[in-house]
Amino acid sequence: MNTKHKKKSSEDEELPKLSPASLIAKKRDGKNLSKSEIQWFIDQYLSGQIADYQMSAMLMAIYLKGMDKKETAALTNTMLYSGRVLELKNAHVIDKHSTGGVGDKTSFIVAPLACACGVKVPMIAGRGLGHTGGTVDKIEAIPNFNSGLTLNEFEKNLYTNGLVLMGQTEEIAPADKRMYALRDVTATVESIPLITASIMSKKLAEGARGFVFDIKVGRGAFMKDIKSARLLMKSLTETGARFKRDVLASITDMSVPLGRAIGNSLEVIECIEVLKGRGPEDLKLVSLHLAGGMVYLAGLAKTHAEGIKQVTKVLNSGEGLSWFQKMITWQNGPDNLIDHYEILPIAPVKTPILAKKKGYFHKIAPIELGLFLVEMGGGRKRKEDKIDHSVGIVLEKHWGEQINKGEPIAYIYHHAHQTDLVNSFIQNSYDEIFKISPSPSPKRKLILETSIKRSFKHV
Repeated sequence: MNTKHKKKSSEDEELPKLSPASLIAKKRDGKNLSKSEIQWFIDQYLSGQIADYQMSAMLMAIYLKGMDKKETAALTNTMLYSGRVLELKNAHVIDKHSTGGVGDKTSFIVAPLACACGVKVPMIAGRGLGHTGGTVDKIEAIPNFNSGLTLNEFEKNLYTNGLVLMGQTEEIAPADKRMYALRDVTATVESIPLITASIMSKKLAEGARGFVFDIKVGRGAFMKDIKSARLLMKSLTETGARFKRDVLASITDMSVPLGRAIGNSLEVIECIEVLKGRGPEDLKLVSLHLAGGMVYLAGLAKTHAEGIKQVTKVLNSGEGLSWFQKMITWQNGPDNLIDHYEILPIAPVKTPILAKKKGYFHKIAPIELGLFLVEMGGGRKRKEDKIDHSVGIVLEKHWGEQINKGEPIAYIYHHAHQTDLVNSFIQNSYDEIFKISPSPSPKRKLILETSIKRSFKHV
């Protein structure tokens, strides 16, 4: 395995003058941090000289005051080289990343579909942030699935099998791993510089030759408006180009939950259903768009549209489903998961949310549902919290669909001791989450914009 390490900064002679408080104050006051100051602050944090509360203060200062292009580049570099950097000598190694949203579980569909078409897919994934679930949290709902691979095991699996998913370790971008956990619990997630540095440090470190980015926008995403989503798309694309990587970035709708399942085990089941040719149409269409982009960036299709045709073919043939089960088996999970959902932990109590009137859905507020999942234990309030994979919500009705009074809108899966919590949520939050209109809803557009930047030369 080839790795690279960050060289010492030429500005090291300035470092003894620095202090955590002075740099926090500098960013708090809206001033730019130098490359050496960013390097020093991160190094001191990793060595234990800067405490979590001081890093939290810096994250909040960055969140409030932002960073320019140079600062963002310096932060990305520092986080990237805080650990090992793989050099994978294969043009077909392409990864996908989503900025996250309520019910966003496309990785479990996209990766096996792309792999079935010849793409090698390395996934070093994160855990939940705020009201959105994390890929690793979801896959760990599968009993005995081993997401704690070493980098040597990761690389071996990738080249031998073509598909691997692991959680972030101290070997890969350790600065990001620690900062990521703090951002989740300090309300500093929605920052373009922090998001860019976090995403790109991990993805560049894993050695992929290209990246497909799914930038979610809407009430259930971190990017609430199209302007912010475009800024993030530009930031990610520019950073990819600077490192000579291919990038396909799409802005996709997250004004309502993606798919119908919200919650770790329930989302895994929904992904398997899509790979079986069933499941929600919105989740299927976004997944095919992203997987087709991976095939295109890998040089295995001449156009993005051709890539989508290829992944649609392997979805219909069942090859994608087969690759998903293979990945689970390779990483010590059960070898019969796709036909035995009872293997997954599912909370025993199923409480319906009933429609108060007849009509068509004009609103299903995703963030409130995501936050309630956290309240039930399906997400984290503190970075040390353990996830309850069994709880969740399944929507029986979705955007634009018609419903009659008294019909179930959704079911909440929970434990008996949570019954009062669930009933209180339904009573107090119904009108805030659901809006039913007598007239049909406008058609929902899923893929809003796509930007493609080719930088890597395929041979």
